[in-house]
Amino acid sequence: MQQTTNREVPERISWARAMIFAVGFFLIAAILVGQLPSYIYNLATASTLEGAEQGSLALAVVCFSGFAIIQVIVLLFDPKPLIPPTLLTGLGAILALAGLALDIWASVTGCTADVLTTCNQYFPQATTNLNPILGGKFLWLRPGAIDFVMLGFALLGVGFAMIFYSVLAIREQRDSDRRDLGTTPAVRYMLIGGVMLLILFLVLYTLFDNQALGAQVFSGFPPSFGLKIFSLIDGIILGAAIFLTIAALALRLHYLMRPVRKRTMPGLYAIGALGLAQTGAILLLFWLLVYPLVAWMYSWSFIGLGSFLVNCSQKIDVPGSCTFSQDAGYIIDTIVSSNFFALLLAAIWGWKSNRNLVIIGGVVITAVIAAATFMVHTAPSQILVAMALCVAMLVVGVIWTSVARREFAVVGENNLGCLGMWLVMGTCLFIYLASFAFFSIPVWPPETEPNVTFQPGLLVPPPTAAGQTPIVPALDAIVMLVVMGVLAGIQFYFLTRNRYKV
Repeated sequence: MQQTTNREVPERISWARAMIFAVGFFLIAAILVGQLPSYIYNLATASTLEGAEQGSLALAVVCFSGFAIIQVIVLLFDPKPLIPPTLLTGLGAILALAGLALDIWASVTGCTADVLTTCNQYFPQATTNLNPILGGKFLWLRPGAIDFVMLGFALLGVGFAMIFYSVLAIREQRDSDRRDLGTTPAVRYMLIGGVMLLILFLVLYTLFDNQALGAQVFSGFPPSFGLKIFSLIDGIILGAAIFLTIAALALRLHYLMRPVRKRTMPGLYAIGALGLAQTGAILLLFWLLVYPLVAWMYSWSFIGLGSFLVNCSQKIDVPGSCTFSQDAGYIIDTIVSSNFFALLLAAIWGWKSNRNLVIIGGVVITAVIAAATFMVHTAPSQILVAMALCVAMLVVGVIWTSVARREFAVVGENNLGCLGMWLVMGTCLFIYLASFAFFSIPVWPPETEPNVTFQPGLLVPPPTAAGQTPIVPALDAIVMLVVMGVLAGIQFYFLTRNRYKV
């Protein structure tokens, strides 16, 4: 009798789900291959290396914090808790309180009446003189090499993660259910709450300039008082949005990994140990040794290699007046871009055979990028917009993990067809334009260049000094974001409603 074997039917997914994965990968690729190498290049070739010190330390702390959180997950869920979850609950509470206390101390003490004062946020300060070496203020460290606000937020984030995952581990000890519950109402409510708070901030940020509004409301106080009050209100709104979105992402990732932990835990640990921890160690060494390294490289006389890699504006101030040359910046940029590009190619190659690893790695990298955007921009003039960008990236991560369970994988009866092709192309185009408008809101020279014009203060414009031209609010970026976002949402609705299949 003739025997036949059943051929495996290739997996099919909906265009809606495929598009969400594509948007997530595009975001990661654009930042890792484009924005992050450009950021490192700008810091390395700036007029001074003080920004490079601050940025490299912040990135190192983000990497180590991510590794610490991954270690907590592995210790609690691979496959059973190796240490009592209540111990991590207590340790997390201590770290969170320590981080909060450090942030309050750095933001409240040591302040002056200036409008944009950094208080005790940075160390060493310009007046610090502790064992100076090579022209530094503390050893060879320059002013602002250590950001206490950034360190406080890192402790707060790691402490919150310890509490969050230890509570989940305690609950699992009482419940043997290991199913993927999908996007539960708790995840949805936290996601919606985070998005609403982000929209509220964007409305307030668009309508009012905090400095001018503070001067009007608190006219009898120092100029910095009103600014700090309204910045604190915005910070509370965005802080709550970050709290909700990161909790939604952590809970969704927990559910996503729960049924397949034996296959995902080794990959998650590898991402933390071989990826985040190693990258953090390199960045930490760069932060600690950048000025001695520049002084050593400047002394290289072999075929003029020192002057080719290092520029020093004052020969009597080495390495204080030195920075990496543009040629050295191109080399650093190429190394960073090549490594991330190879990582993205490996993700594409391993999508079919190791899709769980690619999805988990993509979610972790998205969370790390969101945290890095926030942590490297904690200056008073940047922190609010950085927090808004962080919330937006976390929202993308939550949506990505939500579709990873195939909520949109129901294959309908309709082929893509001409209309479906236009819906796919139009939705992708509108998402790209809306994202371009959103990322045009921050103006942080020399990191970002003005793209779509945006100047907040529609109802209360920024104050103008005597003899200067008044600043005219420009809302092009916000208008473009709203219009393109609405159009993308409409097209995506019809794409999912018709249940097109790949």
